[in-house]
Amino acid sequence: MDEVIAEMMTKILTIYEKEHGKVLTRDKYWGKRLQDVPEVMAYRPLIFEKGFFRDLPVMKDSQEVLQELSERFDIYIVTAAMTFRNSFEDKYDWLEEHFSFIPWRNVVFCGDKHIIKTDWLIDDTSYNLKNFSGTPLLYTSSHNTREDRYRRVNNWQEIREYFADK
Repeated sequence: MDEVIAEMMTKILTIYEKEHGKVLTRDKYWGKRLQDVPEVMAYRPLIFEKGFFRDLPVMKDSQEVLQELSERFDIYIVTAAMTFRNSFEDKYDWLEEHFSFIPWRNVVFCGDKHIIKTDWLIDDTSYNLKNFSGTPLLYTSSHNTREDRYRRVNNWQEIREYFADK
């Protein structure tokens, strides 16, 4: 969910800008893991607070493309919510608001995505793709730019194109 359909980094950058009165430029964080960017890591405690995940911006084109794909495929949203205990309700409400066409039965809150057995998994974290038995698709995010073991998708338009002939 995070950094695939929900823009968690955008929220952190917005908070940084409001608090410091300046933009954290892409060259400061792009291509780095979040733990390697002190300006971003200062906001990590916010991720554990109730409400943080409730108002994340929606990833560009994700609603439209997933709506189209849901007409041909069973779509499941899988999120490793166990990492952020307070995120459950926020994420559920966020999905209801922005992706109401995906039934609640198709939302999986888990600790380890290796339990998921689907044909495809679109994720920004290579760890989640490593033991996946279907076809993994790596969604580009700052922390995974050096990863080259998986087919990469950079945006939702590329995902639309990928699934056009499936």
